[in-house]
Amino acid sequence: MLIVAITGMPGAGKSTAAKALEARGFKKVVMGDVIREEVRRRGLEPDEGNTRAAMIELRERFGAGAVAEACLRSLEDAREDVVVVDGIRSLAEVDVFARAGTVRLLAIAASRERRFKLLTSRARSDAPAGRDSFDERDRRELSVGVGNAIALADDVLSNERGTAEELGSRAVEAVEAWVSAAG
Repeated sequence: MLIVAITGMPGAGKSTAAKALEARGFKKVVMGDVIREEVRRRGLEPDEGNTRAAMIELRERFGAGAVAEACLRSLEDAREDVVVVDGIRSLAEVDVFARAGTVRLLAIAASRERRFKLLTSRARSDAPAGRDSFDERDRRELSVGVGNAIALADDVLSNERGTAEELGSRAVEAVEAWVSAAG
């Protein structure tokens, strides 16, 4: 199984790339859904504060690969040759997925200004309330290791300019090249 693990800072365009790959026919798993589901299981609203607390607690209690472990369980019966994982935050998560197949790490990059605009314009309950919460979220993501995952990516796509469709097309092109190379 080829596992395309998408990483990047909050708001960079990871979900946009993952959706384009899903539309191309690849199975998609969203790591943030595990966190949001855990928050709902606790009877809480999946807002910025609750998702932050759950993410930190899961990793502290069960290790840096805890969220990936939960996602990997959902792939146990997968028959697909290619699976897209949206939301890699650390190399420990990459290591978890490597137990199930070959992992290729795709990083999506965008400037802080662009990411802030993209995050605040989307209608998700965990969008930052302002610049301070955005900056705090960046620091939190960096503290769990997302910078290392980005630095060691097999490919990096810029989402600084252009449309969501253009980013999606470039992601599909990159992954199709990996699939072709894998045979």
